[in-house]
Amino acid sequence: MTLEQSDGVVTLLIRHRVRPGEDEAYEDWLRRIVRTAHGYPGHLGIDVIRSRDGDLHLFTCVLRFASAGQLQDWMGSDDRKRLVEEVSPLLATGDEQELNPTREFWFTPTTAGSRKPPRWKQACVTFLVILPLSLLVPRLWQPAFEALPWLGGYLPSNALITLTIVLLVVYLFMPRVTRWLAHWLDAP
Repeated sequence: MTLEQSDGVVTLLIRHRVRPGEDEAYEDWLRRIVRTAHGYPGHLGIDVIRSRDGDLHLFTCVLRFASAGQLQDWMGSDDRKRLVEEVSPLLATGDEQELNPTREFWFTPTTAGSRKPPRWKQACVTFLVILPLSLLVPRLWQPAFEALPWLGGYLPSNALITLTIVLLVVYLFMPRVTRWLAHWLDAP
């Protein structure tokens, strides 16, 4: 895998299909590699999506680094090489990697060869996640705006409401909703 030099956030998808009966050992390994990656410069987090591919457990790791160079440092590190060698007997297939420069990972297919859902389905899911938040979040902030009038001004209040919605969508709701609706999103 080669990475173009970029100053922006880089998202890498890594898929592992785990041999039957090796799930517990894989989960132990996964905790160790996540902990190790966390210590590398530029590491922004890992989301793990657990699903099935036929009879096998499929683990899709969404790995984010602050830059392509920092991701490349992690990918080429002795720590990662050692951990990947250690896990390879547990895997039914190899270490499948997909660089995602667009950072659109919510709607990335969980299995290789699958296609991305149509944009209209992506728009529907995004709308259904953001609409309730756009109605609820301003009400939740209202007591703070009343207690601190400077915070309730046009710019500060809109900045806080928008930031709250974005963080809730990105880190809490969208990953769960797309997993929950995966069958509908994957249907033709």
